[in-house]
Amino acid sequence: MASAEPGNHAAVPEAGVLPLRLEGVSFEVDGLALLDGIDLELGPGPLSVVLGANGAGKSLLLRVCHGLLTPTRGQVHWCGAGAAQAADRCAMVFQRPVLLKRSAAANVDYPLRLRGVPKAARRDRIERALRATGLVALAERPARLLSGGEQQRLALAQAWALSPQVVFLDEPAAALDPPASRALERIVRELADTGTKIVMTTHDLEQARRMADEVLFLHRGRLLERAPNASFFDRPESAEARAFLEGEPAP
Repeated sequence: MASAEPGNHAAVPEAGVLPLRLEGVSFEVDGLALLDGIDLELGPGPLSVVLGANGAGKSLLLRVCHGLLTPTRGQVHWCGAGAAQAADRCAMVFQRPVLLKRSAAANVDYPLRLRGVPKAARRDRIERALRATGLVALAERPARLLSGGEQQRLALAQAWALSPQVVFLDEPAAALDPPASRALERIVRELADTGTKIVMTTHDLEQARRMADEVLFLHRGRLLERAPNASFFDRPESAEARAFLEGEPAP
């Protein structure tokens, strides 16, 4: 089965895993609904940014979508032809990347070896991913000695090398300074341009304005709005979204 090589703007594999459907999804802890009855379908195409105040459920939503958490109620379905292999066709990048005590290149190699990618193919993918993320010169540097921005780019390189169809990004630039954040944004957009579906959370409204093709707005665990970028920022429908954009307490 042919797949899109990292760094090559080719189509994603034919046996796609999308759309991803959430049907009445709730996630509760000690009787408190942190996600509450979410119905959502995510298909290929637009870069989706999840917005909401702290505690709105943004990170939880990504973890449930990715299968790291099981909803208390409701169902999560990968509906494409490759749904049975969805776990191997998705990747997630966290706010604080978990890196091995190895070189940058070895950190990219590790998940490829776990997927059973042959050695020769791994070398090519590692080189492509490091080049795409601007880390070729740092390939042999210990990953844990990289700067925060470089570590986050390395986490993106790990994802890129897997040729994923879907990447979930949980506040990937939260701890970065503006130049490092902008560099990360460029890489994310380039990854999206390969045909990879990007779903990311951010607390940064300006970053959301720059990055989002569509906005998913969460409030207290409920999905209140889904709208194209301009519609959401110019004409939010809910009072909660208007208050959020204005930096005011929710009604």
